[in-house]
Amino acid sequence: MNKLTQEEIKQSIGEKAAAFVEPGMLVGLGTGSTAACFIESLIERCRKEDLKITAVSSSKKSLQQAKAGGINTIDFDQNTELDLTIDGADEVDPQNRIIKGGGGALVREKILATSSKRWIVLVDESKIVPKLGRSPLPIEIIPFGFRATLAKIEKMGYQGRMRIDQNGSYYSTDNGNYIFDIHAKEGFPHPEEDHLKLIQIAGVVETGFFLNLSPHLLIGYGDGNVVFRKDNH
Repeated sequence: MNKLTQEEIKQSIGEKAAAFVEPGMLVGLGTGSTAACFIESLIERCRKEDLKITAVSSSKKSLQQAKAGGINTIDFDQNTELDLTIDGADEVDPQNRIIKGGGGALVREKILATSSKRWIVLVDESKIVPKLGRSPLPIEIIPFGFRATLAKIEKMGYQGRMRIDQNGSYYSTDNGNYIFDIHAKEGFPHPEEDHLKLIQIAGVVETGFFLNLSPHLLIGYGDGNVVFRKDNH
């Protein structure tokens, strides 16, 4: 059997994830390439089975994809709890601690994840790491006085760079904020401590650490297998 490409793995995970959605559910839609594959599979299932659900999106991009596919969407301001949220991740360690935010929607993604009865995270095998920090850690920061915020972050010993968009300007989140990507040569062996340090800095809105959220993982492999890993902590 030929090894699946990363795109084929994402499509396979997306199809498996769509099967977890039940009629009448209020579903949170994540952001990123893997989440987009899930949304496409969910659109197909809704069409074929006449599945009636309502969705909330963590980004404008996911919202547009869902609405274009005919999924009923609402603003999360109308609700306080979701039945299920399905999203991707940048990396996951053995304790199911996660870094997210490569797609730039980390604050909204965290709001949905922490407001859901069940949170399912979709990753291909390349996202499973022994220690967090192989990919950058996104930090969402307020534009006002952002250089002062960066100075405080760097004074704590963190190094990184501002995220830039395709136009060469500072990347702007759907919340109108900036993102600073921290690069850690030694990784983050104690992410809980790093999160607490960073979140206390005035101007920092949120970090890309997703910790103690009891995610259920769907892990896709090149041989076509999709493994379900539940957080037992």
